Amino acid sequence: MAKNDIYVIQGEDYKQMAERVLEAASLADSIGDRKKHIGIKPNILAAKTASSGAVTHPELVDGVLSYLKEKGFCNLVVLEGSWVGDLTSQAVRASGIYDICKKHQVPFIDLQQDSYQTLDAAGMSISVCEEALNLDYLVNIPVLKGHCQTTVTCALKNSKGLIPNSEKRRFHTLGLHKPIAHLNTVVHQDFILLDNICGDLDFEEGGNPVVMNRVLGFWDPVLCDSYAAESMGYHPQDIGYIRLAAQLGVGSMDVANARIIPLNKGALDTKVDTARTPRVSKLAAYAAPKDACSACYGSLIYALDRLSEEGCLRGKKMRSIAIGQGYRGQAGDTGIGQCTRCFEKSLGGCPPKAVEIVEFLRDSWV
Repeated sequence: MAKNDIYVIQGEDYKQMAERVLEAASLADSIGDRKKHIGIKPNILAAKTASSGAVTHPELVDGVLSYLKEKGFCNLVVLEGSWVGDLTSQAVRASGIYDICKKHQVPFIDLQQDSYQTLDAAGMSISVCEEALNLDYLVNIPVLKGHCQTTVTCALKNSKGLIPNSEKRRFHTLGLHKPIAHLNTVVHQDFILLDNICGDLDFEEGGNPVVMNRVLGFWDPVLCDSYAAESMGYHPQDIGYIRLAAQLGVGSMDVANARIIPLNKGALDTKVDTARTPRVSKLAAYAAPKDACSACYGSLIYALDRLSEEGCLRGKKMRSIAIGQGYRGQAGDTGIGQCTRCFEKSLGGCPPKAVEIVEFLRDSWV
């Protein structure tokens, strides 16, 4: 185990994927004492289902609880406080996570009903729910997705569910970036299981999910969010709360020197061309997939969304970007991923990050 380790698995059996990540990370050894009070923090901001791209998949919570119980841990809770305007009690039921808690006979703690303490968070006073402060170990399960104010939301921002509604309102008056960074100096995330299955393009409440079918594990929340930013086509230093959290010593933004630990070679996903929203379909029209894996294809969609925001897609030829295993050994013009390495212009990687795709397409295609 090293702080800069990143565990990556791809597929469609989300519960099993969660368990494999935790096993590979030797999470039980990290926790140690089986009597420790362990909290599992999903992202359940509103009464949505995971397929919307807004909330944590219940299968991941199922996988975490199954793993921990099998390893002999019994002092477990799942805890969350939805965003202001939604009731956590309704949101957790809509998400399916309440049923998972019942299945495992693990309490769900509604933090909207909890008391709180005010702490000094690196020079900034922040109120945090007492149930969160009473934990010995925190497993965070955020969703990699866009956000209408912070651009990206992931592990660091998911800590916002651990504060009372009054503090959430204050965070918004302060512009979110600074208080989120400071909050993470007093809320310690011990392990992050990242839901990168189908997060939304740019809105925290979902509506335009991008299928990636990927689950990742991190020890460092700043590294997690930096990786997430690059996966969506952004440079982490351009995201205020990530940069500030790194400056406060919460973690590292050094994705380039992280150790990627792949747990499989990716799963061929024949569903990448189905059930898309109109907006995602419009972006997908520029791609010509042949047996493309979800993570590679999803990275291209995020990259095309960045280029669309810049106005770079106007006049570009539809179905002109090759991607997928069906192009192995073939020649062509512009291709994404190592399967198109025989093309005249090709970006390697399995999968390449969206931020790399953006830069490649700006130079070779736009």
